[in-house]
Amino acid sequence: MASSIDVLITKLNNYIGFMGFMGIGIAFLLCFAVFLLDYLSFAAKKKIKDETRLKEEIEPRINNSVTDEGPISQGRAAGDPEIIIVGAGVAGAALACSLGKDGRRVLVIERDLSEPDRIVGELLQPGGYLKLVELGLEDCVEGIDAQRVYGYGLFKDDKRTKVSYPLENYRSDVSGRSFHNGRFIQRMRVKAAKTPNVRLEQGTVTSLIEENGTVKGVNYKTKVGKQITADAPLTIVCDGCCSNLRRSLCNPKVDIPSSFVALVLKNCQLPYPNHGHVILANPSPILMYPISSFETRCLVDIPGGQKVPSIPSGEMAQYLKTVVLPQLPPEVHSAFISAIEEGDIKVATNRSMPATPCSTPGAILLGDAFNMRHPLTGGGMTVALSDIVVLRKLLKPLDDLNDAAGLNEYLEVFYSLRKPVASTINTLAGALYKVFTASDDQARAELRQACFDYLSLGGVFSNGPVALLSGLNPKPLTLVMHFFAVAIYGVGRLLLPFPSLKRAFIGGKLIMDATGIIFPIVKAEGIKQMVFPVSIDSIL
Repeated sequence: MASSIDVLITKLNNYIGFMGFMGIGIAFLLCFAVFLLDYLSFAAKKKIKDETRLKEEIEPRINNSVTDEGPISQGRAAGDPEIIIVGAGVAGAALACSLGKDGRRVLVIERDLSEPDRIVGELLQPGGYLKLVELGLEDCVEGIDAQRVYGYGLFKDDKRTKVSYPLENYRSDVSGRSFHNGRFIQRMRVKAAKTPNVRLEQGTVTSLIEENGTVKGVNYKTKVGKQITADAPLTIVCDGCCSNLRRSLCNPKVDIPSSFVALVLKNCQLPYPNHGHVILANPSPILMYPISSFETRCLVDIPGGQKVPSIPSGEMAQYLKTVVLPQLPPEVHSAFISAIEEGDIKVATNRSMPATPCSTPGAILLGDAFNMRHPLTGGGMTVALSDIVVLRKLLKPLDDLNDAAGLNEYLEVFYSLRKPVASTINTLAGALYKVFTASDDQARAELRQACFDYLSLGGVFSNGPVALLSGLNPKPLTLVMHFFAVAIYGVGRLLLPFPSLKRAFIGGKLIMDATGIIFPIVKAEGIKQMVFPVSIDSIL
């Protein structure tokens, strides 16, 4: 009898402890909700003030530069560039085409005009394709054996699921595109070179020309070694992730989250044709997607801090066969082994860098020189093309770019207007990489499983996150809501059907881990801009 009473008292104590823990959790959530509502109310009022202020700043400049007969001709002498673009990658070439079509005289300087051989920048999300259409460059994905991509296959342990892009309300040609990065860039460069007002040169920019804190142009060395000085009212630096000019314009904080080991699988039959594949492997994700009608790119992520196996010594081949191969879907094993034996294995460092506003008159950063995120979600080109759409709309009404101070104030608006798309994709890339990376911590492992199971539910549970990832729904606040929905779903998995103190503790730690992942990324992107981003349509 005494034993039964002891058991009953123990269970009662556990129940009281559990209810107390849940009470504290509910109180915390209520306090957070009150704080969030107060903040949203304040931010909404601030957004209205910001939009009004930005509109008041922009409208006079637009009105002063345009008459009933059209733009007032105040430009430089014919032939002199109005804009210098450093770099002719995806961002530089697309920007040159767009500005040339608008009548701008553009000089593009690219270090190497031969076809690039890169292992990233091979997947263009549907949102990025729509920006390509908006810029009139959609034909650049034609004639390069690009493959349509309609969603993702997710794999964890012995489970798999498929999530599709929500494309029902878009025209039939809208989807993701995957391709050889070099082929895509060459198509863009050819198009830029054929655009009126655009001059494309091969050369290496050695420095920016500055006078009294204002960038006036660049010094560059031609292919044959000739030193040339070129001046223009506006210089746009988009020379990639390894930019040698970035430090002249901002204080970059470049993080190295991981490295990619890259292979090309020949004639590989993917489990889900025309889909990207994400394998939640140990220690971190593995990506696979088609890049031509007979080639599949495989990217094996190795987290920062972990030694990358040596390729020449054969250590890498051994690692791929013993650690990576067993975690891949059986359908790709044969092609994966063949790729290893062929020996064409490459390694690239992944970089992440929040967008730091550039306040130097006469110059602006763009593309990977300005903002990078982990390439897990394939969002880099989408962000760059979205930035170009915003910048083009800002510059279009302005005929005279020679007022450096005025132009700089005007371009500062760019950093606010780019936030909806950039912040959504940047935050999702950073958060997903941390969630998808394996961990010995039980709470983090539960969060990883919860994310997989949440997406496997389909419907709104997969459509919402995939729309965010693909650039079709650039709403940072919606992203934060889905992220915490995953965390709450994970807590529910732990507590149902029979809660315990241990499970409740793990659930509480899961919420804390989720908060610790998302909030630093949101803070880096700018809390106010993410919660209430200003759209360009509300300004122009």
